[in-house]
Amino acid sequence: MEQCVVKVRRVRRAEGQNFPCYMTPHAAGMDICADLDDDLVLEPGERKLVPTGLAISLPDGFEAQVRPRSGLALRHGIALVNSPGTIDPDYRGEIGVILINHGSETFVVKRGERIAQMVFAPFVRAELLEVDELDETARGDGGFGHTGR
Repeated sequence: MEQCVVKVRRVRRAEGQNFPCYMTPHAAGMDICADLDDDLVLEPGERKLVPTGLAISLPDGFEAQVRPRSGLALRHGIALVNSPGTIDPDYRGEIGVILINHGSETFVVKRGERIAQMVFAPFVRAELLEVDELDETARGDGGFGHTGR
C-alpha cells in the first residue's frame, strides 16, 4: 500500500474540533467533520457549503477526493453536489463540502458531525495530442445505453 504524508493546518483553533481520521483499520477514506459555530439547517432540496476548518498540503502527484458518507445518504438523503470533489496539490485554502439534502425532511448539521470522507490518490497528467482520426474499436461511438439492459 502506497502512503503519502499530508500536512494539515487548522484554519480556526476551535476547542473540540475533530481531526480527520480513519474509522476502521482498513478504511480507504478519512472522515472529515463540519466546523460550525452554529447548527446548519438543510431543508429538502437545499444545498450549502459546509466548512471543515482544515487546509492541507498534498505532495505533488497526489489529489484528495472528497466523497459522501453512505450512512448519511441512506438514512437522510444527504449527498455531495460535486462528488467526488477534487483537492489539487497546490490548493491551500480551507476545505469546504457542498452538502445537498435529497431527503424529504429537514436535516441539521451539527458542529463536529462527520459530513464526508477524504480519499488520497496518486494521479497522472496527460499530454493531449490532437489528431484527425482515432483508432477504431468494436464499440466505436456507442454511447449511453448502447448495450441495452
